[in-house]
Amino acid sequence: MSNMMNTISGQTICNIPIAGLRACKPSVTPPRPPPPTADCCRAISHADMRCLCSYKKSPLIPSLGISVPLAEKLPAKCGLSTAAKC
Repeated sequence: MSNMMNTISGQTICNIPIAGLRACKPSVTPPRPPPPTADCCRAISHADMRCLCSYKKSPLIPSLGISVPLAEKLPAKCGLSTAAKC
C-alpha cells in the first residue's frame, strides 16, 4: 500500500500529470490509436518508467481500455530514449 501512496501523489501518477495521462489515452486505446500528441509526449518525457511498469499487470489497466503493448510503445513513438523495459 505504501508503494501505491508513493506513486499517486497530488495530481500525478509516476511523475505524469493527470492531464498528461488523459492526453495519452487515445494513443493507447485500441483498435486504431492515433499517434501521441505533443502534450502526451511532453508528459511521458518526465515519467518514472519503473513506477509505470509496476502497473503493467494491474487489472485496472485493461478495464480502462488501455492496451499495455500500445502503452509500452509510446516512448519510442515520442522519440524518447527512455523506453520502458518492464
